Amino acid sequence: MTETFRIRPARTSDVTAIKRLVAPLADKRILMAKETVAYYESLQEFRIAESADGEVIGCGALHVMWEDLAEVRTLAASDAWRGKGVGHVLVESLLEEAKALGVSRVFCLTFEVAFFKKHGFDVMADQTAVDPEVYSELLRSHDEGVAEFLDLARVKPNTLGNTRMIKAL
Repeated sequence: MTETFRIRPARTSDVTAIKRLVAPLADKRILMAKETVAYYESLQEFRIAESADGEVIGCGALHVMWEDLAEVRTLAASDAWRGKGVGHVLVESLLEEAKALGVSRVFCLTFEVAFFKKHGFDVMADQTAVDPEVYSELLRSHDEGVAEFLDLARVKPNTLGNTRMIKAL
């Protein structure tokens, strides 16, 4: 908890606020909008930034993709709180969660390269971050984030212009 906000696990009652935070960024094609059911299905992955008065001011999720690989996704802060450390604290919280789960690498797909560089992420020079056997297993996933990571053609319209970044823990 900082003086003005704290990070906590998401609750079912937060889904409406998560959708509200994501909507303007999805409209700008910075984040991908998801169906409401997808937020409920992945709720355990989310952390919420909550102001001292209980307002949901930010969110972020950590999605485990494989034994050693997870993705930071759906990172958003409200306009009023952007630039006040909400994203920073959320990313640090998600990286700590990744360490606790035993993940050794964390991936993100982002337009905010400078922000993630401040957190130790590097642009992926080698886009083949997993070996061929793991790649073939990941192809079986129905998760859109996994498809983005694998750079599958079906998600190209959603990822155009994004940068793949990775951090070793």
